[in-house]
Amino acid sequence: MTPQLFPLLPLLLLAGLPATRPAPPTCYSRMLALSREITSDFQSLQATEPSEVCVGYLPRLYLDIHNYCVLAKLRDFVASPQCWKVAQVDALKDKVRKLYTIMNSFCRRDLVFLSDDCSALEYPVLVTTVLPDHQS
Repeated sequence: MTPQLFPLLPLLLLAGLPATRPAPPTCYSRMLALSREITSDFQSLQATEPSEVCVGYLPRLYLDIHNYCVLAKLRDFVASPQCWKVAQVDALKDKVRKLYTIMNSFCRRDLVFLSDDCSALEYPVLVTTVLPDHQS
């Protein structure tokens, strides 16, 4: 191989490799991603719209798709009459409707509920680390 071809070798190798396509999202991954997006949007809505009094009256949205109560929580949020003229709330309600439809219709068989603790959906889960108690 001539020294002039050495810098071109990596380019030739990359050009010869077939492009890999990522796997399409699964029903479960779509539900999980959308629930995280909704929770994040709700938190930013609370932070950016404090002037809108109605935002304080909206049902809380800390979603866990593994909690059976999440379906009722989604229905309650969409049905809440507060803020029906605030664009960010309307957009959030559309996402919530979409998640509910995905969970209740398209991905119903993919769901596994691990709990039915409705109060756990009222506040975000705080992750704490407990160090082991070392006794001598």
